[in-house]
Amino acid sequence: MSFKALWRVMLGIALSAALLSVGSCADTESEQLKPAILGTENAGPVYKIGPGDSLQISVWRNPELSVSVPVRPDGRISVPLIADLRAAGKTPTELANEISEGLSKYIQEPVVTVIVTGFVGPLTQQVRVVGEAVQPKAIPYRDNMTLLDVMIACGGLTNFANGNGARIIRMVDGAQKQFAVRLDDLLKDGDIAANVQMLPGDVLIIPQSLF
Repeated sequence: MSFKALWRVMLGIALSAALLSVGSCADTESEQLKPAILGTENAGPVYKIGPGDSLQISVWRNPELSVSVPVRPDGRISVPLIADLRAAGKTPTELANEISEGLSKYIQEPVVTVIVTGFVGPLTQQVRVVGEAVQPKAIPYRDNMTLLDVMIACGGLTNFANGNGARIIRMVDGAQKQFAVRLDDLLKDGDIAANVQMLPGDVLIIPQSLF
């Protein structure tokens, strides 16, 4: 094979590799999270009770059955006339209906209200932060929570953090995916486009800078 022919083959390989690289970048770009739209009220996920939550249970016209109880680590609660009732994983309305059904054996047409007064939530309702945050922690998710809200709750970044190397781990259609986020741009430069929406169950990983 002549030198010119070999050069053409090598050039074709290089161009193919460049096109594949561009396609790969496009796929990665499609995985980027969109900036959070502030000042909007979107219907968020329904809150579910978790271990550690505090509940106010009221039974209309039956104050002796109305109590404030914590949800035990096993996810259960005990209320008058009903022992070891599972609360974790249920909405307050679902739990109220179940208590009402249990009390109907003893009183006529009980009307039960459940109010969550202390929020922790199950892991699927939390946002967990690990790595180079000032205070790595699990944060109860709230409606319209953004990346900036999470960083305020964690006290910001440490001096050793690689903020723009951070990742959000999120379950999407049953599969775990990673999304790049730009914490340095958000916190140090005030780039509001780097402020993205968080979802229940997200894990924010903040790596350490190598330099």
